[in-house]
Amino acid sequence: MSTVAWITARGLFGRRRALLLLPLPLLLVGLAGLCRAYDVRPSDWGTPVLVGLGLAVLLPVVSLIVGTGVLGSEVDDGTIVHILTKPLPRRDIILAKLGVAVGVSAVTAAVPLFLAGWLADSVGLGLALAVASVVGAFAYSSLFLLLSLLTRRPVLLGLVYILVWEGLLGRFVSGTRVLSIEQYVITIADKITPTALLESKVSLPVAVVMGGIFVVGCAIYSVDRLRSFSMAGETS
Repeated sequence: MSTVAWITARGLFGRRRALLLLPLPLLLVGLAGLCRAYDVRPSDWGTPVLVGLGLAVLLPVVSLIVGTGVLGSEVDDGTIVHILTKPLPRRDIILAKLGVAVGVSAVTAAVPLFLAGWLADSVGLGLALAVASVVGAFAYSSLFLLLSLLTRRPVLLGLVYILVWEGLLGRFVSGTRVLSIEQYVITIADKITPTALLESKVSLPVAVVMGGIFVVGCAIYSVDRLRSFSMAGETS
């Protein structure tokens, strides 16, 4: 299991895809730093930067890039056969891949969100955003890893979920928020450190329970889906 995780991490950072992880964190911290340097009131920029860019774009996009990359490329080029021939339970393969995806996504999102939250308000808000982003990384990574096993266009479907379901419907159609990972993250951060910069639209129990369902449900489905792959890397 640790060998699979190591190979996955090495392959992920050995591709150009890893370079796509840098611009958004730098942009988030840069914007927060500029606003703080020019004494712009946090009430004027905090929500657009922390939520609009950080939680609604940085966290899900980074998770999408990493979550679809840890296994999707192996499915596409057929090299997954090398993993499937190993005497490893499919559960261990998925957990190893998911662990790498969550770890990379969480660090890439949590660090800049902590810095931006600190610049906007306080260390407390920064920590709240960091903790919430780790929870979000688990849910997003589980979802996007599953998509890489269900379709050959996981990035496209992931973008539809981020932009349409969360970005459009999640903001204007209240019934869709219960299936919005972004809303879970906002709620968790707001409950840890209440602030006017964050506006939670689902309750904490809903955020915790539904977040757990995303993680566990998608992970179990991913294991079951991987079991359906034949030795040629095709689904039977």
